[in-house]
Amino acid sequence: MFEVALFEPEIPPNTGNVIRLCANVGAGLHLIEPLGFDISDRALRRAGLDYAERTSLHVHANYAALCSALPGRRIWAFTTHATRGLSEAPLGRGDILLFGPESRGLPPELRATLAADQCLRIPMRADSRSLNLSNAVAVAVYEGLRQHAYAGLA
Repeated sequence: MFEVALFEPEIPPNTGNVIRLCANVGAGLHLIEPLGFDISDRALRRAGLDYAERTSLHVHANYAALCSALPGRRIWAFTTHATRGLSEAPLGRGDILLFGPESRGLPPELRATLAADQCLRIPMRADSRSLNLSNAVAVAVYEGLRQHAYAGLA
């Protein structure tokens, strides 16, 4: 359905949770280096349980490598700096849902390579800073699945 991309993820349990989510909904997962942990990290395995074998997991040296591996795909970047809301975007099959690292989000230079309407914001209170990474991924993935009537899911 979708491709989830984590740009320079830092916290193993968050990535483990995203592995589990992707396995359960049939989404591909792409990790963009540098990673803040060893891919074999015990905390990552514990959070992802045995789901790593049930998802399509790819590691890319950088953002350009991700784009080369998935040419022509529409990218939706999730950022608190966006003005367009998640529910306003028509998330399509094969689209890439891109999320930044936990401590700093997507860098401005990367966001600048995308059109403003490709940057999406998950609604939350004005006085809130951000959602947990794995929670944000789940919200976005399930909004996309809702838009497609949860196709392929029981």
